[in-house]
Amino acid sequence: MNKAVLAIQKLFMLIILSVLFGCNNRAVIDTSQEINERRWGYDNKVTFPVKIDDAGKAYNIYFNLRHTADYKYSNIFILIHEGGPGMKPITERKELQLAYPDGEWFGSGSGNLYSYQLLIKENYRFPKAGTYTFKFEQNMRDNPLREISDVGIRVEPVQ
Repeated sequence: MNKAVLAIQKLFMLIILSVLFGCNNRAVIDTSQEINERRWGYDNKVTFPVKIDDAGKAYNIYFNLRHTADYKYSNIFILIHEGGPGMKPITERKELQLAYPDGEWFGSGSGNLYSYQLLIKENYRFPKAGTYTFKFEQNMRDNPLREISDVGIRVEPVQ
């Protein structure tokens, strides 16, 4: 085979793999917001609008978090504020574990950063179709909470 045919075959395989892996993301939303200077203050409620088209489905909702290796706790407390059509606004406090008892981080590491997608609601059903708002607020004793790099949300339908 000549080099041109090999190059075309490799390109074709790359396109097929991209399409296959690209179609695998079932998330309604999977996004994060950078925390300025890695200092998450009480006054910085991170807000995400989530558009739900099919209220008949159940969804899993994840809290996305990235912190540096210098984060000094093995957990984090957050307040989750949720509002939207067909529901009263609710606030829920959650403690999320980030490390084993020996201090090893649960999250996947890349350089000095550790990333998590922590399940906060499982098989959750929205009351009706529409746009919902999730606000995340840190609820630790430190203000600001240092070494938090990013905060986000992932919502995906349950299969």
